[in-house]
Amino acid sequence: MIGDQSSSAESIRGTNKSSKKESDMQNLPVNAKRLWDTITETAKIGGTAIGGICRLALTDDDRRVRDWFVKESESIGCTITVDEMGNIFARQRGKDNSLPPIAIGSHLDTQPCGGKFDGIVGVLSGLEVVRTLNDANYVTNAPLEVINWTNEEGSRFAPPMLASGVFAGVFDLDFAHSRKDREGKKFGEELERIGYCGKTKCGDHKLGAYFELHIEQGPVLEAENKMIGVVTGVQSQRWYEVTVTGRESHAGSTPMPLRKDAMLACARVIEAINKIALSRAPLAVSTVGLVEVKPNSRNVIPGSVFFSVDLRHPSDTVLAEMDKELKKVVEEVVTDMELKANLKNFWSAPSTKFDEVCVGAVHTAVENLGYSYRYMISGAGHDAVYIARVSPTAMIFIPCRNGISHNELEKTEPEYVAASANLLLSTVVAHDKAMRDKTSQNPQ
Repeated sequence: MIGDQSSSAESIRGTNKSSKKESDMQNLPVNAKRLWDTITETAKIGGTAIGGICRLALTDDDRRVRDWFVKESESIGCTITVDEMGNIFARQRGKDNSLPPIAIGSHLDTQPCGGKFDGIVGVLSGLEVVRTLNDANYVTNAPLEVINWTNEEGSRFAPPMLASGVFAGVFDLDFAHSRKDREGKKFGEELERIGYCGKTKCGDHKLGAYFELHIEQGPVLEAENKMIGVVTGVQSQRWYEVTVTGRESHAGSTPMPLRKDAMLACARVIEAINKIALSRAPLAVSTVGLVEVKPNSRNVIPGSVFFSVDLRHPSDTVLAEMDKELKKVVEEVVTDMELKANLKNFWSAPSTKFDEVCVGAVHTAVENLGYSYRYMISGAGHDAVYIARVSPTAMIFIPCRNGISHNELEKTEPEYVAASANLLLSTVVAHDKAMRDKTSQNPQ
């Protein structure tokens, strides 16, 4: 079912009345200007010349934005906990603090050429939800928790969603702390260096529910003129590392038929990887985003090439077929050229279906607020993928201009940010009330 409601300036703003009544709280608007100013302010930390952000996990700029987040959270009454993966939990007390918190989260790290919204809008909107509730003197029944997950991007330390994965029991702590960047620096050592290796055990507490707000990172919402994506799940994906080994030799004196060119083999495999996805259009995607050539000299035939492969599809079965074809292609290319290859599937994430109750809460709230929306599956991975294994989870998407993300030109509109934060607030308040009512009707 796809919603077809139209939006308006009034529906974005919501009611102008602020009240402690639950019925009014579900339509209480956030302070849109304050939220946008916060996004603009934090974008200066690691900001690039053309308006993006380069804030890789566990760098000095990551430390600076963490410091800002901790200080700002404490200033609005939150207590801070940092776990042994560097995840930051900013908790606002509820009426019954024995209950597991309703969490809102995402990440503050970026790609090397990242934008100012990917992940960031989710964390800062969570902060704005708490600010708005404080302004209205409204206290939820369960505590609220705004979370910054460490190393969601996986750009510096692979795999992605590393810290939420440890929280959910997908990865163990030693594995995560041993991950190295391309310079050989270890995750655990860098976490210590920036001062965010906490003592709290990762995954030590339950979450009553988890809601994550994010830009779509694709063109669908914009193309269909929808303001909100009600996300029902995330597609399956697999990451690979491939090393092709040939033989280095002189570029001028080695005849073409006698070459063992690892780069040529890499090029043939990359073209085949593109065809693997095209043959399963329109849902399959395949990407080679990282290539390292050795010795990387102008007049030396490459003797070794390392490259990454990213395969994705909503169906686990189809992705398994793509995996099989990838392995076959690599083997055929290197055999034909009398080279060698090592292919490693070092990370996989099966398709994820989000909690029906949490998705339903988002759907009910977006209907009440009158925003245009559609149901959708996420093409990108998010921390919500792993948190869904240990907590009821749902996601909210907003459009990004031309579907551009992981790019300094990433852009969304202030009215989309305001609408999604309003929706997040309404969803959280309604879910909190529903869980309280359910508990009172069915006491243990």
